[in-house]
Amino acid sequence: MSEITRINPLRYRSIFISDVHLGFRGCQAGYLLDFLQSTHCKHLYLVGDIVDLWEMRHGVYWPEAHNAVVRAVLEQARTDTQVIFCPGNHDEPLRAHLGADFGNVLIRDEVVHETADGRRFLVLHGDRFDSVVQCGPWLARLGSRVYGHLLTLNGLVNRVRRHFGLRYWSLAGYLKHKVKNAVSYIGSFEQAVAAEARLHGVDGMICGHIHHAEVRELDGTLYCNCGDWVESCTALVEHHDGRLELLRWTDAVPESLSGPLPALALARAG
Repeated sequence: MSEITRINPLRYRSIFISDVHLGFRGCQAGYLLDFLQSTHCKHLYLVGDIVDLWEMRHGVYWPEAHNAVVRAVLEQARTDTQVIFCPGNHDEPLRAHLGADFGNVLIRDEVVHETADGRRFLVLHGDRFDSVVQCGPWLARLGSRVYGHLLTLNGLVNRVRRHFGLRYWSLAGYLKHKVKNAVSYIGSFEQAVAAEARLHGVDGMICGHIHHAEVRELDGTLYCNCGDWVESCTALVEHHDGRLELLRWTDAVPESLSGPLPALALARAG
């Protein structure tokens, strides 16, 4: 057994991850694989855009790390973890199978999750609240391509940072927070999601889609965004007392793993 393998996994009641984008070169599959192998939960929610079918139209990119992530999810489903998959816009063709159960993997458009302390949260991907996706699909696809080029540059930046012993840093995330229009878009999206939660009479909403991890109260409604696994490497977790917390895995892993993590994670998957 590798000396870095965690014998005692971090245990949560529920885990929510979104925007993995398997099949996309910017996917941080090594970090996600390490996260899945280091945690255990009763409910695992895949909150959309797990597979990037948009990107795969331009050519198939599917390295072993992406296979290993799929195997890790299915392995959890084979044990005592219920996996609920809510497809997003990048894996929209899978919405043709809404309502289907494949063993312990359930495919749903949306679902209400009740926490251990009795709060109710509507869980869905969130693209229905994005006016760009809903009103201009061609514009969304163009934006996706530009975003892909930015993440390629992000990868180059982080290879240089690893060379100097520095931690992972998201160039795309930094620019998103600095550009005024992007900040305004995120705020509008969050308000739309919170309003939908109030219409459903739930305590909050759990979503993804905009690659911006956040947990905050908006007018009495708790807005939770899982983030993504191309920029921030974040997951939303529910503790056994019902408390919700955002984990940023690039900060949670030991410093010694921050550089060659993808290779180490693959070795552990073998």
